[in-house]
Amino acid sequence: MLKTLGRMLLASIFISGGANTFMQPDGRAEKVAAAGIPQPRQATILNGAVMVVGGAALAAGLAPKLAATALLGALIPTTIVGHPFWKEETPAGKASQQVQFLKNLAAVGGLLLVLSDNSHEEV
Repeated sequence: MLKTLGRMLLASIFISGGANTFMQPDGRAEKVAAAGIPQPRQATILNGAVMVVGGAALAAGLAPKLAATALLGALIPTTIVGHPFWKEETPAGKASQQVQFLKNLAAVGGLLLVLSDNSHEEV
């Protein structure tokens, strides 16, 4: 039961953030374009969709390892492109982006725990 609750709580950040990204991609797409990623708006929308679908699958316990893998594939580049705290010029900007970067690293840790789970607990 705790594992199921943990997956649901972990998934919530992906579902919420992914839906926001999917429905309002433009601000994030600017950062994606600045990183040199082709078709930045489409890439941003796809990233949001992966997070919503992966988050929903993770929350529901449907192929959680596959969902975690997809979420890692979306989250790692999102973290690097979206929260480069080392590029910030002001202390406040650096601190704000560092918090977001570290929050994403914590989510990466949660997803790695999902990948390492071999207990086959039913949902």
